[in-house]
Order: sequence, then structure tokens, then C-alpha cells
Amino acid sequence: MAETTAETTSEATSETTKLKTVEVSSVTGVGALAEKIGVPVTTVITELMKNGVMATINEQIDFDTAAIIGHDLGFEIVPETADDSGPAATPGDTKLGKGEGTARPPVVAVMGHVDHGKTSLLDKIRATDVAKGEAGGITQHIGAYQIKRKDRWITFLDTPGHEAFSAIRAHGARLTDVAIIVVAADDGIKPQTREAVRYAQEAGNQLVIAINKIDKDGADPVRVRQELSEKLELTPEEWGGKTVMVDVSAKEGTNIEKLLDLVLLVADIEELQARPEGPSEGVVIETHLETGRGPVATLLVQNGILSMGDYIVAGGTYAKVRSLADWHGKRIKTAHPGMPAVVTGFKAAPAFGDVFYAADSEKAARDRAVATQRQAQVKSMVNVKKIDASDLTSAITAGKVQELNVVVKADVQGSLESLLESIASLRNDEVAVRVVSSGIGAISESDITFAATSGAMVLGFNVSMGSAVKQLANREKVQIRLYKVIYELLDDLRSGLELMLKPEIVETEIGTLNVLGVFKTTKTAVICGGDVTSGKATADVEVRIIRDKEIIGKGNVKAVQKEQNKVSEAVEGEQCGLNIATSNGIKVGDKLEFFTTEERARSL
Repeated sequence: MAETTAETTSEATSETTKLKTVEVSSVTGVGALAEKIGVPVTTVITELMKNGVMATINEQIDFDTAAIIGHDLGFEIVPETADDSGPAATPGDTKLGKGEGTARPPVVAVMGHVDHGKTSLLDKIRATDVAKGEAGGITQHIGAYQIKRKDRWITFLDTPGHEAFSAIRAHGARLTDVAIIVVAADDGIKPQTREAVRYAQEAGNQLVIAINKIDKDGADPVRVRQELSEKLELTPEEWGGKTVMVDVSAKEGTNIEKLLDLVLLVADIEELQARPEGPSEGVVIETHLETGRGPVATLLVQNGILSMGDYIVAGGTYAKVRSLADWHGKRIKTAHPGMPAVVTGFKAAPAFGDVFYAADSEKAARDRAVATQRQAQVKSMVNVKKIDASDLTSAITAGKVQELNVVVKADVQGSLESLLESIASLRNDEVAVRVVSSGIGAISESDITFAATSGAMVLGFNVSMGSAVKQLANREKVQIRLYKVIYELLDDLRSGLELMLKPEIVETEIGTLNVLGVFKTTKTAVICGGDVTSGKATADVEVRIIRDKEIIGKGNVKAVQKEQNKVSEAVEGEQCGLNIATSNGIKVGDKLEFFTTEERARSL
């Protein structure tokens, strides 16, 4: 019946010069397409298979695929005129930079390697004590702060230094004008130092190098300058280069004011400006969920004014600003360009890095958010499966990879994204971590239920859980691990994967012997003797039997004998007799290689 319909349609098409036009959205279901063009769904599925696409009645296909199938069946597929899946309205320029308007505060990222003193430096700058409250003494996510210097504001983004937060550091650099790269005077350049410099340079940021910890024993700022010049091509101004460098001590407060003055000087060269009035726009710095407040987002205003009661759109969600606070947590009525602001009122938590912008009304905000969601669906819902050799190979080898299932919960969106990125890299051809679920906020009973059904453990980063959740986990025998420091979480995952790896069998050759005589041969053993030509012959080791340079069998040395006496070993240059357990025959002239084997744990 399906073939008859297709043939009839094709005949009708050949008799006309114009195909029948059918409107289809950017992404559509297989069943919906069949209904629109008026053919059985089996016909559409058949045509999809002919084109190498495996899709069922409920699966989605993109517009291009629908157009090809429609044409094959005698229809012209065109985009729906009312399709709202196109891009939502976006702000003109979300990167703070030169432009018409008024001067605005510079946005500064503090970047560098773990333990080089970034947060301690910010502590001194803003006269707070954030470092003591941070697990492991490292920053776990971006924080946004403002300080005042000589009647001028400076906005700081404190970006993490641990390697797992590369995504956050990259994003932090793209938001900023000036990057302070902190390098310890007693330690020098490290991998994250190189990475931070690269990110800042790629983002077009001005660099200021803060050589920290000059108060410590072993501090050598000159050596650090030499390293920066030779390895990163950052030549200090005092050596005739263009890179601003200053020696500081976060502990003693040395040259902190000089550092701030240099930041302002470098920022002045950029002539930073912003639109001071009108609708606000900017970027989401971090988000988290709070009991009683719902989604809470830290936003960096880049243009315009953000006010209480404003409607704003961020990615696929929107908000009517219910509360507005500065980085101290103090309630404010407006936030101006260059200012970080904590906002509540979002319908759902926006994603880290989402651009936000103002809308005229709740309807406009909702429509734009829906349009963005629809646009994302075009990318994520198109899950057609092309049949090719690589897919077949993947299907064959998929069963060989052991997976460690995990549910991941984190306190803020930025940390979650960095965690997921780092977890994805923990794999090889044999083992991998599979994140079956992830999200922000406290561990819930639904997380435990999902973990139980999928055989997963729950990993919590800077999150809590209630007693009911603990009881449910105990009943369901779900393992929960809570962490305050990201590298401890990753190290535990790596250790778990390494336990899943098959151990490596390592052979160690200990000696060789040339067979000079064979005295007795049975089905299970051979008694022979000869010269030890290298190393030693030892009891209770394995032996390879080599004849004409080919291995003909193996055995195990049961005993070694010299002059009628049993011994533990015979060394090079000595003659000995051997009792070898083997089912292979041994002849005069054969070479015996003695070796031991041991299992060694493998690492990723």
C-alpha cells in the first residue's frame, strides 16, 4: 500500500510542473510530517531509510531532512511563515569595550595558578576574608566584587586557578578589560599561568602581572620576570618591554595601592565607555538555587540600567526583577554599567554565561525566552541516526567500555559546567564516567531515586542534603559523596576508574640457559641440565622454551640442582639441573628463558 501511494505521488508529480507546497517548522516529528503531506507514516519512514536515516514515528527531523523526503514524495517543503524558532532579539554589544557613551568602571579578572595567592590578594584589596572560607584554600567559582580607588570604581572577577575550571577562566577573560595574572615569586610559571595568559591575550585583555609572595623565603621576582620574558614573551616595561609588572605581597599589603593605580592607568588607555541609560544588558556570572528565594543569579551589567521590576531575558528563561542587591548583599534599586548585581525573580536558573537583556513587558520577555528555547530544540531534538561504518564500529565496541554512572549536583551553574567538562575527560578506550543526571542545588530524593534506577553514585559539590534524603539513600543503597574541593572529587573518580581497569601483566626476564642434556621426559615434566648463560636460573619461576629462535612452549621451574644438591638458584657461568613442569618436550640445544610475571595496577 505504501509503495502504491509513493508511486501514485511520483506519477502525479511528473505530470505537473509545480510541486504542492507544504509548510513545515524548523524541527518536526516524523508522524507530523506524514500527516501534513497526507501520506502514511510508513511511507515517510521508508523514504528516510532510503536516505540513510533511522527514525521512528515519534522522533524529530530537521527542516533540511524534511525537505528532501518531501521532495522525493512529490511535495515542496517550505519554512512555516509563523515559525518563531528563529533567533530571539539580542543586545547589540555584550562585550564591554570602546563605544559611544560615558566612562565606566574597568572590569578586572584576577587569574593564575593554584596557591599563588589570587584570593588572598583580593582579600587585601577589598578588606574581606574570603580565602579562609574557601575549601582547600582555592576559589571554587567566579565571584564579582567592586572596590573604590581615588573616587573611581573597579569591578573584580575572582576566577578559579585549579585546572578543572578552565571553562570558567576562559569565560572570565572574555568578560573583562584587564587581566591581573598572579605569579608567586617563590614558584614561578605553572600550567595555569600559561593558560591564563593565553585566555587573556585571546580575549584582547590588557595584562598586569602581579608577582606575589615577595615576602617569602626563596622569593626571586627577577627570576620570575626572566621566566615570563623567555617562556611567555612578556617583557617587563623596566626592561624595555610593554608588559606592566609589579612586585606585591598580599600578606603584608606591599604595593597593593600601586597595583590598583596601574590597573586604572592601563584601563584609561582603553578609554572604556558604556551606554549609561536605557534598557540594561550584560552577562550571567553565576547562578544557584536558594530555599525560599528560588533561582538566584549574579549578573554583570554591561550597558544601560538594571532596575527593580524590570523584565529581563537570559537564554531560555526570563525574570521580573524581584530583588536587586550589590556584592555585599545590600539591597539596591538600580545597577549601572560595570556593576555586579544579585538578582532574584527568574522562572528558572539561567545558564552560566548567558547574555541577559531587558524586555518591554512580561509577554515580550516570555516570547523571547520561548523563542530561544525553540531555537535550542532545533539543535538538541534533531536526533536522527545516519547509518555509516563509524556507527557500526561504535556499536560493536560500545560493549567493551565499562562505565561508571554518576549523578552530579553542584552549588552554582559555572562550577557544574566545569565539573562536567572535567569529568568528560576522565576516560580511555576501556573505562569512562557517564553522567546520567546533573543539576544545581541540594541533593533531592528524586536524585536518589534516579541514581538507584540507573545504578549510579551521587556526587555533590558544595551542596547539602536533608535527613530524608540520607535515609532514602540508605534504603536504596545509593552511595553519596560530598566534596568541597573539586580536585578531590576528580581524584576519587579517577581512582574509581583505575580500579575498573584490567591490571597490566609485567614480565621480568631473570636469566637464560642452554640445554646440554635431557635426562627424563614425562607427559607433565622434563628433567634436564645445561649452562646458565646470563642472569640466573631460579626455582618457582616461569620459563620459555625456545627452539630455532621460536617459542615452542612454556613451563614452571620446580627445582634447581647443582651437583646432586637442591639450590635456590644457579648464576651465570654455572651448570645446573632443572625439574620443569611442562607438557612440551625439551631437546638438547634448546634455549630456556627464565622470567617472572606480576600484575600492576594501571592508571588513566
